[in-house]
Amino acid sequence: MAETKTRPTNASVSDYIASRANDAQRADCKTLIAMMRKATGKPPRMWGPSIVGFGSYHYEYASGHSGDSCLTGFAIRGREVVLYLAAEGARPQALLKQLGKHRMGKSCLYLKSLADVDLEVLRELIDGSIAEVRRRYPG
Repeated sequence: MAETKTRPTNASVSDYIASRANDAQRADCKTLIAMMRKATGKPPRMWGPSIVGFGSYHYEYASGHSGDSCLTGFAIRGREVVLYLAAEGARPQALLKQLGKHRMGKSCLYLKSLADVDLEVLRELIDGSIAEVRRRYPG
């Protein structure tokens, strides 16, 4: 079975942001760090070379694959900041409709700027995602 490559590291979150983000993204990252730190109660930590993660949980799938991941996090991907969220279900889908300018993958929320979204709705999405991950993977 393949090992998970994305693991917590001792790399500097500040150095990652300084090396990847433009001025507007740096400000957005500062806001996201404050939101995610408050939501998880955990400080930011690099997961692999490019994910700023908060907290952790252990998962195990029916296939037998297991590993650890951050409860929530984000990465700078070119002109977008990508947030890692669980957003299935009626409530998250309703919130996404209220969020503002974004696109959503399976568990990736792509934002060009936090100025384009309602920050209170984003907070609710982050809080709901963390609660859902904790519900799915207690302990």
